[in-house]
Parts: sequence; C-alpha cells; structure tokens
Amino acid sequence: MIVMPVHGTEAPSAWIQRWSHLVRPGGSVLDVACGHGRHMRWFGQRGHPVTGVDRAPEAIAAVASLGTALLADIENGPWPLLQEGQPCAFDAVVVTNYLWRALFPVLLQSLAPGGVLIYETFAAGNETVGKPSRPDFLLRPGELLDVCRPLRVVAFEDGYLAQPERYVQRIVAVREAGLSTNGTPARYSL
Repeated sequence: MIVMPVHGTEAPSAWIQRWSHLVRPGGSVLDVACGHGRHMRWFGQRGHPVTGVDRAPEAIAAVASLGTALLADIENGPWPLLQEGQPCAFDAVVVTNYLWRALFPVLLQSLAPGGVLIYETFAAGNETVGKPSRPDFLLRPGELLDVCRPLRVVAFEDGYLAQPERYVQRIVAVREAGLSTNGTPARYSL
C-alpha cells in the first residue's frame, strides 16, 4: 500500500518546476488550493511574492509564514481576492491536484498580462487506477485546452504517469502581453 503524503508537504510537482521559469522575475504567484505550501515554498525560494488560498485551517496555518495566506471556501463562498469587484491579477496562477470547474473563468481573469497559468490535475482514466474516481474530479479529454482558448498554450499533456500511478492533464498557458519590441509575437523559452 502506498501512503500519500499530506498535500503540500511532498516535493514540488515536476511540471511546476519545469515551467516556473516562465514567471517573470519577482512576479507574484497565486497557489490555488495550496495545501501545506509546496509550491508557495518553491516560488518563494526563487524570490516571488506568494499568495495561497485553501479552505483547510491547518493548511493556512502551515503556510502563513511563506506569504499571504487566505482561508476561504472557494467552492461555496465568494472569490476572496478581489480589487474593485474584479479578481486580483497575478503573474502566475498555479493549481495542482484540484478541480472546481466553476472557478475556471476566475483563474483566467486572475492572470496579469504576460501571466502564466500552470495547471496539473487528475484526468479521465484515473478511475481505473485509484482516487479520485468520480467524473466531477477528473478532467475530460482536452478539457484544459478548451478552458485555455483565450490564452497562448505553451505546453499540454494528457495521459498516464507511472510514479505514482495516475492519469493527469496539465497545461502551461500565457495571457499574451502583446508584441515584442521588434513587432513580432513574444517568445517563450522551452
């Protein structure tokens, strides 16, 4: 039997680590459903101001020293990060192992121009290997691509991973900031 660590205490996601270089130096990072802060730590150690939101008091207590920590039930209450009635803008929005479809529009609105969405969670097929297994908690094939249509998709994967065994869908997408100084589309280093 494999014992999974408490969400947020395990090592940062390899997907997050791989694509974190796309966040502008010193840019603000929002970690949605932050758990015990593995990604807040990752970005904080790289000089980014971090904000975490979670509904679990013990998670918020664990991340309070890392940056801004907000206790909020984002599934049943209002979005806690508003400024003049609009979602606050961040240079990166990070989501792992969490899915609440009603939140997709708010996540996209929370990206500043040039901001990066780095998202990774369970996908259809996971019901054959473990939990979560309910369709409410599993992305449909290509679902993140559909959600990110207004953004520039930099990377996308949808499939099976062996260690630990699971099906995932993950995406990195950028809210276009405009053209580079020479008039060509901005480039993203892979």
